[in-house]
Amino acid sequence: MVIDRGRWNCVLMCALIVGSILSGCAKDDPTIEVPILESSGPQPYFLEVPDHFPEPLIPNDKPMTVQGVELGRKLFYDPILSGDFTQSCASCHNQKFAFTDNGLRFSLGIDGIEGDRNSMAIINLAWGASFLWDGRSPTLESQALEPVPNPIEMHLAWSEAVERLKNDADYPDLFDGAFPDQPITSDLAANAMAQFMRSIVSGNSRYDAYVKREGWARFTPDEILGEQIYNSEVGDCFHCHGTILLTDNEFHNNGLDSNVTGKGVGGVTGEPNQMGLFKTPTLRNVALTAPYMHDGRFNTLEEVVEHYSSGVKFSPTVDPLMKQVAQGGLQLSDDQKRQLVAFLKTFTDEDFLNNPTYADPQLD
Repeated sequence: MVIDRGRWNCVLMCALIVGSILSGCAKDDPTIEVPILESSGPQPYFLEVPDHFPEPLIPNDKPMTVQGVELGRKLFYDPILSGDFTQSCASCHNQKFAFTDNGLRFSLGIDGIEGDRNSMAIINLAWGASFLWDGRSPTLESQALEPVPNPIEMHLAWSEAVERLKNDADYPDLFDGAFPDQPITSDLAANAMAQFMRSIVSGNSRYDAYVKREGWARFTPDEILGEQIYNSEVGDCFHCHGTILLTDNEFHNNGLDSNVTGKGVGGVTGEPNQMGLFKTPTLRNVALTAPYMHDGRFNTLEEVVEHYSSGVKFSPTVDPLMKQVAQGGLQLSDDQKRQLVAFLKTFTDEDFLNNPTYADPQLD
């Protein structure tokens, strides 16, 4: 929202006059409440936290504001941040696919170059502590800086991106509304985009209603049995996906390969014992986020379940949680696999997928 400062000053003056009048009346009538005028500037954004969720991890020095979230939303959907004005963050993070890349295994940048990592879902990042498959971004702000200058993604130097924003008809006022009296910088742009991404919350699936014992929530017999498999040693999903966030936000080698070629965390730290460790993705809206794993090697949930049932491979860094690695996996029956997939589909949150406050602001 762009603020008309002349109009705001007029409104403020009128409010002061009215306040003065009411203040005088209050001396004779103690029932009249004198309004306290708040100063102009960014207004706090109150994140809607589901009542069965933990407290989010909002940095104290990066508070969320209404103006910051709206600026970040506009930047997220604006191709102005790509070299040829053809791609935005939303190009590879589509709300209808739970903010993943439209069912693609790898994303294509503006120069037609294919990446080598599957686009991660943007879901409940306000509860995250490190980001990307290999955890190389310690903050959401640092993650937001990466795609713009990346030569295989949006391929635009931040210095040029900042000049574009400064010369745009709308952005100077939007930045001043979110970050008063500060020049436009890449760090402020990343701050705003991080605020918007933290505002993207999924916590109203049929699974959530079932957990909260809401009367309308019903599970089918297969879903009930699938939940039991998921939350027991039979399926062993709960160790990494057992919190209400459906992720432990940690890094694991889940036995994809005996010869680890995807370095993961080890590629960042250089530590041999961290080779092949990748971020645990949330399973929220997992039915919409195919293909799966850091390299998108599995096209369906059935393939994912089959991996854990019969395809787990030993390697020097395989996670101890892969307890059945010696026999290739959990050895689930066909019925158990079907029941587990049925349960995973209860994580779909239609409100999240259709929330207009997460959509392109041009659609407002």
